[in-house]
Amino acid sequence: MVKEKTKTKNQPKKEAAVEKKTVKAKTKKESLSAQPRYIESIGRRKTAVARVRLFPQGEEKFLVNQKDYRQYFPSPALQQLAFDVLFKESLAEKAGVEIIVRGGGINAQAEAVRLGISRILVGLVPESDKRLRKLGYLTRDPRMRERKKFGLKRARKAPQWQKR
Repeated sequence: MVKEKTKTKNQPKKEAAVEKKTVKAKTKKESLSAQPRYIESIGRRKTAVARVRLFPQGEEKFLVNQKDYRQYFPSPALQQLAFDVLFKESLAEKAGVEIIVRGGGINAQAEAVRLGISRILVGLVPESDKRLRKLGYLTRDPRMRERKKFGLKRARKAPQWQKR
């Protein structure tokens, strides 16, 4: 008799647990089917890190640290370096881009932005992978500044040698 009572007590709990799992599964499926608000990627170069967000249904505006990209990257060469990928893939008219960049110099930041945008484009349009890789936009440049060693003025520059 005691065994029967425990079985009847456990059975409703299992059914309730199964019902909860099905509810969770439905919400996951619904969230996957919904289109994302933005697509995010990270690009790096030297010590610069760029967090790039591409808004597929967004208006055509390119913000870098809450400034227009022409204001943040003043020279046309830096503007082309950073955003040439979007214009080559003709996505500049269809999407908005918001970027947060930290560290490094202005040139390293522009290259980090380019890498972040390229990674997003490969996720959106897989056919562009070969073309972007051939242009060198998907390769993270591993070169970093060499550290200063003790006894030297910089990484490799030694003080002037004296005979006496």
